[in-house]
Amino acid sequence: MFKRITLFLVTNLAVMVLLSIVWQVVVASGLVPPGLLGGHGNLLIFAAVFGFGGSFISLLGSKFIAKWSTGAKVIEQPRDEVEAWLVQTVQRQAQQVGIGMPEVAIFDSPQPNAFATGASKNNALVAVSTGLLHAMKRDEVEAVLGHEVAHVANGDMVTLTLIQGVVNTFVIFLSRIIGGLVDSFLRGKDEERSGGGIGYFVTVIVCEIVLGLFASMIVAWFSRYREFRADAGGASLAGREKMINALKRLAADRGGSDLPKSLTAFGINGGGLGRFFSSHPPIEDRIRRLAEAA
Repeated sequence: MFKRITLFLVTNLAVMVLLSIVWQVVVASGLVPPGLLGGHGNLLIFAAVFGFGGSFISLLGSKFIAKWSTGAKVIEQPRDEVEAWLVQTVQRQAQQVGIGMPEVAIFDSPQPNAFATGASKNNALVAVSTGLLHAMKRDEVEAVLGHEVAHVANGDMVTLTLIQGVVNTFVIFLSRIIGGLVDSFLRGKDEERSGGGIGYFVTVIVCEIVLGLFASMIVAWFSRYREFRADAGGASLAGREKMINALKRLAADRGGSDLPKSLTAFGINGGGLGRFFSSHPPIEDRIRRLAEAA
């Protein structure tokens, strides 16, 4: 837990420092005048820098963060028959969908889970938990690997990053627009304006929280949609019955996901707070969707 908290704080601090430097470069370039942002165009540039910047920095560092936070060990040279089979299966599936060979890793966790991450289709990581290897038959593990390879082939990591960047941008932008309107109303028309007042800053904070919740619902909806697509991809690569059996095995395990929050959306067994904020559809719905497609 301490390791994950440290990583979260260090990563976010690094992102804020880097984006602040980028913003200063933008200001120095003359695109945005110094001082309080006066135009909506300039404000939108500011929002985009911070909205997309954090998402893309997280994407670029996703493999390193995933390995560090889960303790995943990449299989450089298979030590036994199981590791050799994992590498061979991922290699075969990657060739089937036409992507570069992902790194294959195992992380220590009693919960059956797996995830895929990486900055591009040809620079990805597929990892499975020790709990998944112990709980599932080989045919079921094959389907789970197909599910994760399908995520990579579909470009889900990049697409989710773009969507997160768009909603982040509009949350930052609209929060400050609303904050400016509230601040103007509280000050009155005749009062000279020189920067944002307390009304502006309080409103921005409240709006970022409220709008951020709606933004999370949008991102979660897309995440649920791409899980159905990855299930279909896993069924195509390994076989429909294998994919259904793997999902049934996950449904029988009620332990949930113990992945770090940054990886929850990329695990085959995800989670979330409530129906609208969950990164994954109910497993029963996923099984039914596969059965109906047959």
